[in-house]
Amino acid sequence: MGAIFWNSTDFILLGLFTHPLFPGLIFAVVFSIFVVAVTANVAMIYLIHVDSQLHTPMYFLLSQLSIMDITTICITVPKILQDLLSKEKTISFLGCAIQIFLYVTVIGGEFLLLGLMAYDRYVAVCNPLRYPLLMNCRICLFMVVGSWVGGFLDGFILTSVTMNFPYCGSQEINHFFCEIPAVLKLSCIDTSLYETLMYSCCVIMFLIPIAIISVSYTRILITVHQMNSAEGRHKAFTTCSSHIMVVSIFYGAAVYTNVLPHSYHTPEKDKVVSAFYTILTPMFNPLIYSLRNKEVTAALWKVLGRCTFSQRIKAGDVSRKN
Repeated sequence: MGAIFWNSTDFILLGLFTHPLFPGLIFAVVFSIFVVAVTANVAMIYLIHVDSQLHTPMYFLLSQLSIMDITTICITVPKILQDLLSKEKTISFLGCAIQIFLYVTVIGGEFLLLGLMAYDRYVAVCNPLRYPLLMNCRICLFMVVGSWVGGFLDGFILTSVTMNFPYCGSQEINHFFCEIPAVLKLSCIDTSLYETLMYSCCVIMFLIPIAIISVSYTRILITVHQMNSAEGRHKAFTTCSSHIMVVSIFYGAAVYTNVLPHSYHTPEKDKVVSAFYTILTPMFNPLIYSLRNKEVTAALWKVLGRCTFSQRIKAGDVSRKN
């Protein structure tokens, strides 16, 4: 009965820093990153929607990546900011379950989406004439739905099992959000078998997109090497470089989380890597794609030009009326 009662109470999140010396400064930094990340991703989605030149499979997939990034940072950062200003750093059992589900769903979906984006780049570089056929609207929609469904199933299964364990020990989660490994440490029964199975599933889910990315970019490198045109090589590199950078950042952190054995993990390291996943990566992704992509930059200048032109017209109308 004690375990059942405990499961109905709140958890206590110790936060990104257990005893921060300057919570106001940390709040300002995290809030600034949050604003930049959300603004950049919303801007990316808006540009892809309004600019007809960006109505291509690559940018459709990129818009979904931006949606996932917005969701990821909104799962954790508002709670971090609230806890920095509040003495009570509690989260309800239901709130913790929802946070785990959303986090695993979005991260799992992003794993799959980045792999499928590599396939898109492979088709664009290696089979440009067949690109409209191999990457039509139906296939793009299937890719996006498949990524979300795969993440959803992963989140549903892991959340259901995790939250059904009895928790009767300390209420303090040594983390800034409800991440599964941190929550399982509070269980009053042995969870080692489940953690092993979860670790194996994560490795499999990690290896599938990695295999797609590895094969895709191996074929791309072979094709680029065989190109006679320097301009063609430069265009292919420009097309793929942004995605390679995003994949390197995302999967580099994933290697620590999903591949390295438990002996390499500490609560402090886990929090740093999780912060990288949930706070910094959603900010980096749209900046990488916007700063290194001429089409996105051109679309941005078009929108800014229209806004400036509209303001000038409104100012002219006001001056004529006066």
